[in-house]
Amino acid sequence: QVQLVESGGGLVQAGGSLRLSCVASGSMFSFSTVGWYRQAPGKQRELVADITSSGTTNYATSVKGRFSISRDNAKNTVYLQMNSLKSEDTGVYLCNINILLSPFTGTRRDYWGQGTQVTVSS
Repeated sequence: QVQLVESGGGLVQAGGSLRLSCVASGSMFSFSTVGWYRQAPGKQRELVADITSSGTTNYATSVKGRFSISRDNAKNTVYLQMNSLKSEDTGVYLCNINILLSPFTGTRRDYWGQGTQVTVSS
């Protein structure tokens, strides 16, 4: 069983910055892709950014140039640095990890954290 715990959310004015952290339990962290998603009221959950085990990053178009995802495998932690925040960045930010359960069958499973609220006031 993998547990993810997010932190770092809060209330910030537009143009401000926040740094989110996601700490994972288990031994598979360093071998797995980890992503940050956000859920805004009335909207579908969307991928904000993810990072592979080798450090390759991917960003949603809306956050490119403003957000930066990184990982520290020694601490089983992924970070999301959010700069130049906008009101449309408001939402619950959730951490996701995709674990390879069996290298023989290719079976994978997604795990989710509880989320951390980010509110950007304009």
